[in-house]
Amino acid sequence: MYRTPEGKDIFVVDGHTHFWDGSPDNQKNIHGKQFIDCFYAYHTGLSPKDQLWEKGKFEKYSADDLYRDLFIDGPDDVAIVQSTYLKDFYKNGFNTIERNAEVAKRYPERFIVNGAFDPRDGEKALEYIHFLKETYDVKGVKMYTAEWNGASKGWKLTDPDAYKCFELCEKLGIRNIHVHKGPTIIPLSKDAFDVHDVDHAATDFQGLNWIIEHCGLPRLDDFCWIATQETNVYGGLAVALPFIHSRPRYFGEVIAELLFWIGPEKILFGSDYAIWTPRWLVERFWAYQIPQDIAAERGVQLTDEIKEKILGLNAARLYNIDIEAKKKALASSPFSIAAE
Repeated sequence: MYRTPEGKDIFVVDGHTHFWDGSPDNQKNIHGKQFIDCFYAYHTGLSPKDQLWEKGKFEKYSADDLYRDLFIDGPDDVAIVQSTYLKDFYKNGFNTIERNAEVAKRYPERFIVNGAFDPRDGEKALEYIHFLKETYDVKGVKMYTAEWNGASKGWKLTDPDAYKCFELCEKLGIRNIHVHKGPTIIPLSKDAFDVHDVDHAATDFQGLNWIIEHCGLPRLDDFCWIATQETNVYGGLAVALPFIHSRPRYFGEVIAELLFWIGPEKILFGSDYAIWTPRWLVERFWAYQIPQDIAAERGVQLTDEIKEKILGLNAARLYNIDIEAKKKALASSPFSIAAE
């Protein structure tokens, strides 16, 4: 839990974390190296100097590192681990649900593990969604529309096979659809992360919550127009938030646009761990104020009440987290690393 300088405890739900293996031993080809190298460039380019990791640890960190950075040294109360398989690039997958679920077994009160599927797998995708629900009781999934699959270099949320999958998700109660619609990562296609298909999918699946990770950057305007119209579209701050350090005025523009267009109830905190660790992000976000001219032009303010919604209350609502019950459960949660 994050305790503010004023002494208030803030419940933090980190909506975008990973437990990946991008190590050379797991890289299937040059694209696996390119992908993790691009992640590391985001890490080194946007992090404070005292938060930089050496490359080997960044490529493959331990479950103990994960737990320590999020919950002991970090302010998170609950972390949502997003699965991203990338099996065309990594021998055992980059960030699979099996890997994520293993660490979650050790700390079940701390983690929500989301699955992933690829609609291009046709009937096998539908079978796999059943497997995710029956085996892991997932409440959400992560969609990576630029992921390679054989000869295919991407897909759209509006593809007929995708609609079959979303129909099944709605039927099974997998309501939170996290979609990467943000910066590209080499060698993936920038255009395959375009936000426009969100408009159609959100309209056609009103029973699903569409959490658009990275709030569409660099297509923020398009995202805001869509998310204003679609009541079930939300914006995740992963990747946007680290600009609070490297380009604080730019971050002010981003958060002010989001507040103006979609309001404080539809914005979710995400650290994007392990590209960034949550402690410095939360600390700087709590201390941050939108530059006066930007705030005045949009007619918005980033109040403590709004920050509390963004840091945890909004995600808790989407995932039906009873915060008071969770606090009691976490009171007995270990503040040290459990033995394997």
